[in-house]
Amino acid sequence: MGCCDVPGLMTVETALNNIMTQVSPLTTITTVALADAMGMVLAEDILSPINVPPFANSAMDGYALRAADLELTNTLTMVGKSFAGIPFTGTCEAGQCVRIMTGAEIPVGADVVIMQEETQVEGNNIQFNIKPKANDNIRPIGDDVHCGETVLVKGTRLTAREMPLLASLGIATFAVYRRPKVAFFSTGDELRPVGETLAAGQIYDSNRYGIKALLEKFGCDVLDLGIIPDCPEKLRQAFLTASTDADVVITSGGVSVGEADYTKDILDQEGQIGFWKIAMKPGKPFAFGTINNAWFCGLPGNPVSAMLTLYQLVQPMLAKLAGHSQYQPPVRLQAKATSMFKKRPGRTDFQRGIYSINCDGQFEVATTGNQGSGAFSSMHHANCFVVLEQDRGRVEAGELVTIEMFNHTMY
Repeated sequence: MGCCDVPGLMTVETALNNIMTQVSPLTTITTVALADAMGMVLAEDILSPINVPPFANSAMDGYALRAADLELTNTLTMVGKSFAGIPFTGTCEAGQCVRIMTGAEIPVGADVVIMQEETQVEGNNIQFNIKPKANDNIRPIGDDVHCGETVLVKGTRLTAREMPLLASLGIATFAVYRRPKVAFFSTGDELRPVGETLAAGQIYDSNRYGIKALLEKFGCDVLDLGIIPDCPEKLRQAFLTASTDADVVITSGGVSVGEADYTKDILDQEGQIGFWKIAMKPGKPFAFGTINNAWFCGLPGNPVSAMLTLYQLVQPMLAKLAGHSQYQPPVRLQAKATSMFKKRPGRTDFQRGIYSINCDGQFEVATTGNQGSGAFSSMHHANCFVVLEQDRGRVEAGELVTIEMFNHTMY
């Protein structure tokens, strides 16, 4: 008897653990140029080949000088200027100072920078109003990164935080894991592409746009196979094509219990079902398994259900597949409910909420309103999920609840 035949529903935690236990990272490694590396995962540690900064430089606009000189006098003679990229080439001798700009190299002989606001200028005679300590306002060599230091570790996903760091080290190419290839399609005779006129009983296929957007944010190579009608042979061919070309096959719709939902039958014949249906609301009819050499994730057809299961269950799976060992799940914390949340015990409920911070610094959260699995406007208005535990019932205003802030993929 398979797990999907056991009475009762698998918990969300068990389902995710089941997925994460089975999936292993991809092992194909490629060399990529920095300009093309956004969203990819490092397949090697990155050691800095240089010091950053490579020379001592000024932290502000002012004057470079010898701190000891101001023990004898408060007026020095300016003998030159040092700009970023055009350093002063002489030596700062006793009784002298050099006009210097932020980021410019500290002249030989100088050991302190005094900001220009603490000076009075009369031609080349500069009077200083303070007595500094040596090394004030100087960024030393290697102040940010030392040569040979490990700056990024294998398994790090490259984002806007890491790309400038690599550029500052002059690293042009490096080893990364290839991106997971994900093929996806929607199923249903009722679906029509955006831009067409709807006939009676038809709706626009909105799910593919949300799925594609999230998959691209996850850093995947995406293959959109469009809309597949409720025809067993066409569905079978779509599955075989997708599983040949991709590491993961994702479908939207066709995993409920209906006369025209053929996905389960095809998976029984061409692949293997790991589990089917979980104690999650919305998102109960989520399926996981394999087809050929690809992983299969069957998302429900309702828009909120599809996005929620992709976000909660498929996102961490794809992170592991990509080799992203530094992946962190979305942040959860406690907040006070400012509105009532309807719920029945039995499933973990992911309601859409709007959190804020009150004048006392406490997190509060309100419902977005209609929590139906087809009401996608609730996702647009939300900035978090309100995670209501499986055994919990109705929540009254004033009670504490768990909220899960949307991570970067939702923005």
